[in-house]
Amino acid sequence: MPVKVLIVDDEASIRDMLVFSLSRAKMETLTAKDAQAALAVISDNRPDIILLDWMMPGTSGIELARRLRADAATRDLPIIMLTARSTENDRVNGLETGCDDYILKPFSPRELIARIKSLLRRTAFTPGEKPLQAGKLQLDVHARRILTDDKEIQLAPTEYRLLEFFIRHPNRAYSRSQLLDQVWGGNVYVEERTVDVHIRRVRKILQELRLDNYIQTVRGFGYRFSSDIAP
Repeated sequence: MPVKVLIVDDEASIRDMLVFSLSRAKMETLTAKDAQAALAVISDNRPDIILLDWMMPGTSGIELARRLRADAATRDLPIIMLTARSTENDRVNGLETGCDDYILKPFSPRELIARIKSLLRRTAFTPGEKPLQAGKLQLDVHARRILTDDKEIQLAPTEYRLLEFFIRHPNRAYSRSQLLDQVWGGNVYVEERTVDVHIRRVRKILQELRLDNYIQTVRGFGYRFSSDIAP
């Protein structure tokens, strides 16, 4: 089955260019000129991945991404934000909204196709994969939820991806740059201090659950996740 890509952009010329490039790469394309049209397409013909323009009239791409992430039916859809906004704050805001990757306009079709394939590899799950247990935490892979005592932990999209990565890779130290590559993606250019900010947020959430020892600082290197020594 070909990869099904939804292109959401208010500029017809960009939609046409993307349809042409992705079709040549043997991908199926769907298009929408605004957020409302995108929601209708997603409801009728669920895509595998969304290419989402940030600046659109009416509901912006950022607002649409928030809405998709807040809905259990669409929270796991991979999203690549397409934008001309290039500051680090813009990139961080886009990722914290729930976008999985971020690509600046103008971009080459080859780079975009490579990003699509890379993101689909990162977000793919194995059919039949069972929930993973780490101490008092349980990762429900298919529902993209992390639970404790059968209650879902409320996490922002980036915090979810970070904690999911740790649960999948326990008892090993990772540097900040390694975490950026694995959680944010190697093509997303944000500073390493961004990792520290999100680690603090996840630790605060876990602290409220009395699980704050799960994420340990490895002095001079980075972080390690282990539920073995937690109370």
